[in-house]
Amino acid sequence: MKKLVKVVAAIIENEQNEILCALRSPEMSIPNMWEFPGGKVEANEDIYSALEREINEELDCKIETSKEVFNENVHEYETFIINLISIKCKVVEATPTPSEHSKLIWLKRENLDSLKWAPADIPAVEQLMNKK
Repeated sequence: MKKLVKVVAAIIENEQNEILCALRSPEMSIPNMWEFPGGKVEANEDIYSALEREINEELDCKIETSKEVFNENVHEYETFIINLISIKCKVVEATPTPSEHSKLIWLKRENLDSLKWAPADIPAVEQLMNKK
């Protein structure tokens, strides 16, 4: 049986209404695909604390979450199943700097489909593009 992994992802929007997109590095699983940054929820951790911790670790900045789930879906990959919970956030301290990702870019929501997204992130991308 495949392992189910609970993961949180940050949909970070700036003042120009652009959304932060992160390119997975060649060393990561699902390499060279775009995603919303985030990571695994640890035992005894709520999704909002997990997201704040992960963004601090991965992007060296502090965020504030909206305290509501924007999108949640389950996607089955070849070796595991991911329960991906996307939450809207904003940066409150420092500038996002990639430590694990190859690259970070800010994109307008109507241009999000120009990137090759990790399959689990696609439902949130579609929801963002359909919500004007």
